Amino acid sequence: MTCQLVFPCDVEAFVMEEGDSAVRRWEDLDNDILVKILQSFDLFELTSGLAQVCSSWRLACSDQLLWKTLDLSVIKSNFIKIPLEPYVYVDCQSDKTLTRLLRIALNLSRGNILTLIFHYNLYVSDDQLTYTAERCPRLKRLVMPAWNRIKKTGICRAIRIWEDLESLTMPSIANPPYVMEEIARNCKNFAELKIMGPCDILFASTLVAFLPNLKVLSVRCTVLSKGALVIILEGLKKLEVLNISHCLITEVPPSSPRKVLTKLDESILEKASRLRKFLTCMSDSCIMCQRTRNDEGLMRWYKYEEDLWKVDEVRSLAI
Repeated sequence: MTCQLVFPCDVEAFVMEEGDSAVRRWEDLDNDILVKILQSFDLFELTSGLAQVCSSWRLACSDQLLWKTLDLSVIKSNFIKIPLEPYVYVDCQSDKTLTRLLRIALNLSRGNILTLIFHYNLYVSDDQLTYTAERCPRLKRLVMPAWNRIKKTGICRAIRIWEDLESLTMPSIANPPYVMEEIARNCKNFAELKIMGPCDILFASTLVAFLPNLKVLSVRCTVLSKGALVIILEGLKKLEVLNISHCLITEVPPSSPRKVLTKLDESILEKASRLRKFLTCMSDSCIMCQRTRNDEGLMRWYKYEEDLWKVDEVRSLAI
C-alpha cells in the first residue's frame, strides 16, 4: 500500500522514478513552503505528530506564524452538573485529552501565543490554567473558559504572568473585584472587556474603581440594570465604545417591582453621546433580542447555533 501526501496546488512536488540517482527528501523541503502548507492545518492536525517526523518538520511546526493564536473553542468538556462545588464533574478522559493537547501545543508554540481562546463550556482546572499561563507569557487577548474549576489563586496567578494582556472576554462572576484589581495591578495596557453574563451595580462599580482607563466594553445579550449603565457611562471617562446590544435593560422604581425598559430615555442617550460608538438594539423584531428575553437575560448558548456565542458587534471582540 502506498501512502501519499497531498499538498496545495501552488507547491510543486516531484516523485522520482525508481532507479533515478537524485531523490528529493521531504526534510529538504524549504522551511517557508512547509510553514505555508502547515498554515492550512487545524489544531488537531498540527498536534498529531507531524513534529516528530524529523528535525526540519519540528522546526516548521514551531514557527511563530502558526502560533499567534491558540483556538481551543472547538473543544468542550464532557461534564455533568452536580449540587456541590464546583457544581460540575468533568470526565477524566476529557481532562486527559485537554491536558495532552495543551502540552503538545504549548511546547510547539515556544511562548509565541498572543491570543488564547477557550470554549465557554470548557471546564479548565487551576493546574491547566497555570500550565498554560506559564507557557504563553506574551498573551494579549484571552477568551476565558467557565469559572467553575478555577479558584481565586489560579486566575490571579495567571493574570500576574500576563502583563501584556489587553483584551479579556469573561463569564460573569459573583465576586468581580479581585479579578479587576489583579488586572489593574498587573496589566497596564488593558483596554477591552467583554462580559458574557449579567452586569449589576457591583460589577459596574468595580469597573469604575479598578479599570478607569477602559476603552471598549461589551455586555451584550444579558441583564443590565439601568443603574449599572449610568455608573458605566458616568464613571468610565475614557470609554470610547460601549455595546449593550440585545440586553434586557431593567429598572427598579421605588416601592415597585422590576420592569424591563422598551427604550432608552433621553438622560441615557445624552450621557452616551460622548462615546465614539454606542451600540444598542432593543427591537421586538430582533431575533437576538427575543432570545435574550426568552432566556430571561441568562443566555443558554447551547440551544442556538454552534458559534453564535462568538459573535459581537464590536469587531475586535468577535471571534
